[in-house]
Amino acid sequence: MMKDRYPWLTDNSLDVLMRNAQKEMIMILDEETNGRSFSKNLESKGKIEDAIKHLQKHLEHNPNDADSWYLMGELLCKIGRAEEGYKAFARGRELF
Repeated sequence: MMKDRYPWLTDNSLDVLMRNAQKEMIMILDEETNGRSFSKNLESKGKIEDAIKHLQKHLEHNPNDADSWYLMGELLCKIGRAEEGYKAFARGRELF
């Protein structure tokens, strides 16, 4: 559709526009979900350690986000760090 509307754009420039639009969409979605969307995306790609790091950064600035504590608990349990995961679940329950 973009190519039809703007025929002077090259395939490469359309690719750049789409990549930038996708990055912006991810940033906005991540902001709206307090970091959980991006963490879930990392998890789906098998990058659970990166997802945990992303959530840790979010929780440093927003320690009262119960939903993020629950997600942190799930991720920690998935990689075998159950004791830490249970503590994260407990922290999330405290905030409800």
